[in-house]
Amino acid sequence: MPPSDNRIDVRDWSLLAVLSILWGGSFFFNGAALRELPPLTLVFLRVVLGAAILVPFLRVQGIGFPKSMSGWTPFVVIGLLNNVIPFSLIVIGQTFIPSGLASILNATTPLFTVLVMAAAGEETLQMRRVAGVALGLAGVIVLRGWGFETRAGQGLGILLCLGGAVSYGFAALAARRMLKDAAPLGTATFQLMASTVMMAVIAGAVEQPWHFPMPGVTTWLAVLGLAALSTALAYIVFFQVLRRSGASNVMLVTLLIPVTAILLGWLVLGEPISMREIEGAIVIGSALLVIDGRLLNLLRRGT
Repeated sequence: MPPSDNRIDVRDWSLLAVLSILWGGSFFFNGAALRELPPLTLVFLRVVLGAAILVPFLRVQGIGFPKSMSGWTPFVVIGLLNNVIPFSLIVIGQTFIPSGLASILNATTPLFTVLVMAAAGEETLQMRRVAGVALGLAGVIVLRGWGFETRAGQGLGILLCLGGAVSYGFAALAARRMLKDAAPLGTATFQLMASTVMMAVIAGAVEQPWHFPMPGVTTWLAVLGLAALSTALAYIVFFQVLRRSGASNVMLVTLLIPVTAILLGWLVLGEPISMREIEGAIVIGSALLVIDGRLLNLLRRGT
């Protein structure tokens, strides 16, 4: 059960950091794969391969498939709100805007999640959390900067990515209500299987991918990374944190994604870190402390 005070323990903060790395890579993988694949086909490949990777582990864990349509209903709903809609909107949006801007728009997810959960009566609308999320979003903007080139259709791309963030907020609400006691591995696998069926119909009807030439090795490697790391493994971590710390907390990962992306660039690729990026990371870190609330409580007790 999620904690009643909306706090996150050390273990789940660590899992959020891991999740930010896994999901942060999705923007890179999407950008690479979109050079040869249409967006809806890419989403289909992401969910079908992600499901295929996870299915064998169900047998190892002794997790059975749902035995009725009513048993599949929660996973169809979560698959629609957490995969089909946001993946499609964000990937199509990335055909109009750069990946960096898409990651900033993705960072609005915690704000929408807090608002959706409060409107539905699932969580109290705490001004501390709203202020912290807003501060974190400001930190993301500082960290990434606004140095993006102008592209035709950029306004549409921004709206599509924001639509994906809103869908994630409703997915968190649905998961909170419909998957309280579900095993993380089973939840991750079944919602990807449901998403596969939906995306097969959508991609087949809209893009008819069988008419496109076979992609190259680089594209397939990007698709495999997207499916294995940013989808299969990421969802196991995601549903674990969701079950332990709650919907609003797990969505904080989108604030961490830009920070981990820059740190990975520094550690792995030797890319320099600018003062603007350091300032943005400090703002995001301060925002997460405000959201968590424990430091503020300690300061109040000390006064």
